[in-house]
Amino acid sequence: MVDITRMGDLQAATMMQQRQIDILVNLNGYFGRARQGIFAHRPCPIQVNYLGFPGTLGADYIDYIVADRYVIPPEHAAFYTEKVVHLPDTYQVNDAKRRIAERTPTRAEVELPESGFVFCCFNNNYKITPEMFTIWMRLLSGVAGSVLWLLEDNAAVSRNLRREAEQRGVAAERLVFAPRMKLDEHLARHRLADLFLDTLPYNAHTTASDALWAGLPVLTCMGGAFAGRVAGSLLNAVGLPELITHSLADYEARALRFATTPHLLAELRAKLAQNRGCCPLFDTERLRRHIESAYITMWERYQRGDPPVSFAVQPAH
Repeated sequence: MVDITRMGDLQAATMMQQRQIDILVNLNGYFGRARQGIFAHRPCPIQVNYLGFPGTLGADYIDYIVADRYVIPPEHAAFYTEKVVHLPDTYQVNDAKRRIAERTPTRAEVELPESGFVFCCFNNNYKITPEMFTIWMRLLSGVAGSVLWLLEDNAAVSRNLRREAEQRGVAAERLVFAPRMKLDEHLARHRLADLFLDTLPYNAHTTASDALWAGLPVLTCMGGAFAGRVAGSLLNAVGLPELITHSLADYEARALRFATTPHLLAELRAKLAQNRGCCPLFDTERLRRHIESAYITMWERYQRGDPPVSFAVQPAH
């Protein structure tokens, strides 16, 4: 491990070149503490966009993007400056050893009512658009006693969303906000929710795999671009394609059906519980084999003097 936090871009790039790093992977693109400038110096022969930034980096010094056929269908490849590498199941890596706290809090402890259906969405609040919120409010109106459980990013967001709920004829107290907490406890509180409602045009990514890992079904609507297609990729990889919709009208209708037909939801939860241990989404070792195969192919092409090219990794047996 070499800590480059205090290094400037050129200093870090020079060090990488001196160490003869072969493959340099950009895990966050333009998000957070972006170090895109290091890649711009072209310190390594193979430079890869993976996992953190759900789209093209639009830079000619990034050779590949690691994806799958759901998030980047072959017909979308033309919109990427990178060559597209398709992993077989899903592009997203998950840790199959993540701990979930044994104790589930009571509904009262997390300020949920003692009874009633719990819709939830633990996505960042900035992913909630007026269109999605209006659909959610119609669902609350259509399911007596139900509540919507959201992550609380800050007090202003909570005030604003409660006001917007009232403007749509829904009592403010039917929105319940969950403060951030330790990951194992956060995963455990998912057990109190009934259905995770995804957002569009920017889906749940890590939040979707968190919910599925905790046993909570995620209902999504497939979008047009990478960021809006991730939950569909994850649901396919965990064997639950019936939770993928392709229009907001179908998304709303299916959410209402699940919320008002308990046996349907119980069947989904049972299927998820069964699939969680055997489907590719949480098979870390299988993903490891796939991504290492991708890196080896990139390296072998470089060794032969061949330029980067889009390719698909064969499924591990």
